[in-house]
Amino acid sequence: MKNPQANNPLHGITLEAILNHLVAKYGWEEMGARINIRCFNLDPSIKSSLTFLRKTPWARTQVEKMYLDSLR
Repeated sequence: MKNPQANNPLHGITLEAILNHLVAKYGWEEMGARINIRCFNLDPSIKSSLTFLRKTPWARTQVEKMYLDSLR
């Protein structure tokens, strides 16, 4: 049986690793401009962002899309 995650580019990448990559590439200000969420615009931190994104599927989806776009 084939691994269903084989074609998933996010497989094995933690949300924290995604955030660290995006902060290094864009910075909080640019991330907040692209995705208008408080955890990026108001006293941003990895910890607060992880807490919010783990509870908010629509925001996590947007962050994952930004990550995939940043790899192109």
